Amino acid sequence: MRKYFNTEGVCIPEKHYMVPLDDRICQIRKQYVDPGKYFIINRGRQYGTTTTLRALAEYLKRDYGVDGIV
Repeated sequence: MRKYFNTEGVCIPEKHYMVPLDDRICQIRKQYVDPGKYFIINRGRQYGTTTTLRALAEYLKRDYGVDGIV
């Protein structure tokens, strides 16, 4: 299947065109998660907030107990 621009729901890198999240996810972990700080991801619709949170949860599963991500 060819990639396409997703305009609804969570983006899947294998199916959709999207900005790489690797650097952003590593930065969130180093600045907020590892030191135990609270953080908020606050953006409007269609800015990748849900996609970012899902990617972060998947990334953190190796080292942290992650639960409740829909």
